[in-house]
Amino acid sequence: MTNFFIQLFNLIFYQPLLNILILFYQYLTGNDFGLAIILLTILIRLIFYPLTKKTLTSQKSLEEFQEKTQKIQEEYKDNKEKQVRLMMELYQKEKINPFAGFLPLLVQLPILVALYQVFRKGLMVQELVNLYSFVHRPTQINPYFLGVLNLTQPFLILTILAGVLQFFQTKMTTPKASKSKSQISRFSEIIQKQTLYFFSIFTILILLKLPAAISLYWSTTTLFSIVQQYLVLKKIKHA
Repeated sequence: MTNFFIQLFNLIFYQPLLNILILFYQYLTGNDFGLAIILLTILIRLIFYPLTKKTLTSQKSLEEFQEKTQKIQEEYKDNKEKQVRLMMELYQKEKINPFAGFLPLLVQLPILVALYQVFRKGLMVQELVNLYSFVHRPTQINPYFLGVLNLTQPFLILTILAGVLQFFQTKMTTPKASKSKSQISRFSEIIQKQTLYFFSIFTILILLKLPAAISLYWSTTTLFSIVQQYLVLKKIKHA
């Protein structure tokens, strides 16, 4: 049963991504594996743009909803009955689904796992047996990006860049500090600040000993996400 699911995963996710990567490598980048990774990453981000937009919209709605609930809690802290009634009315009016922003991430998870496998093993010649019949099989793959960076080896500078970009991406989606001075608001702000630095450090620790190909993918997808978030959040703000 396990082998069946592994084969199914390879058929639906791993093989198509590997074949697209090799096609980019051979026909669009002049045999530069790094540029092929960047092109594949951009393609994936464009495909998932509707889901990304939905996630960001849900996060923004949830942020505004939390601000309203905090206001109700503060204004009617001495009247619990009215506080509960207003909260119930707010839930019915806003129709907030806390899982709306989480579900699109689950949809993307198999793609992320497959991409990791492609970038980790895609340079190995033995993996080329997974190419489709119409895709020309190269005798070897040049592992260098721009003729300088060996993508099969860890590269500290690229790893740090990925962590820095992750910091800015997380900061963009972090809610602004609340004007409320309640204990709940202060605790929430502390958690947000810790999360902001945690994700950046965690990213660096994950990529530290992994091939630079994965760091390049992570940096590219995060940079593309920053641009997407800026455009989507700007549109939401104007709306």
